[in-house]
Amino acid sequence: MSEIVRTIEIKNEKDTEKFGLSLAKSLKAGDVVALIGDLGTGKTALTSYIAKGLDIKRRISSPTFTIVKEYEEGRLPLYHFDVYRVFDEDELFNIGIEEYFYGKGVCLIEWADLIMNILPENTKYIYLEYGNKEGERVYKCTF
Repeated sequence: MSEIVRTIEIKNEKDTEKFGLSLAKSLKAGDVVALIGDLGTGKTALTSYIAKGLDIKRRISSPTFTIVKEYEEGRLPLYHFDVYRVFDEDELFNIGIEEYFYGKGVCLIEWADLIMNILPENTKYIYLEYGNKEGERVYKCTF
C-alpha cells in the first residue's frame, strides 16, 4: 500500500459526489487515478462523479468486458479502465496502456491493485473501504 496522506469519511452518495467533483477540478492531462477496493465499495460510482466533474455527460458504466472505455467529450478525455479480468499485463501493453498513461487525458483504473507494478510513479491511489454503517465508505488517498 502506498503511503496514505489523508482519509476521507464518506457518509452518503452526496459525499461521494462532492469528493468526485472536487477531485475532477484538480485533475490534468496525464493523471492516473488508481481505485482499489472490494466489490461494491463504489469504484464505478466515484468514477461517474469524477466524469461529471470533467463535464462528461454520458452515463458511466464499468468497462468490465472491454478493459477500457473512452470518454472524449469532457474538459479532458477520460479513460476508464477495469482490469479485474486482465490475467496478463501484456494484454494492457497490447492495447497501448502507456499511450493512455502519458496521453492527453485522465486514466481511472478500477482494480488497480492487480497491475500496481506497471502504474506510473505519480499515480494517485484511492483505497475504498466500507464504513461502519450501511452506505458509508472510507477513502484513503495518497495525494
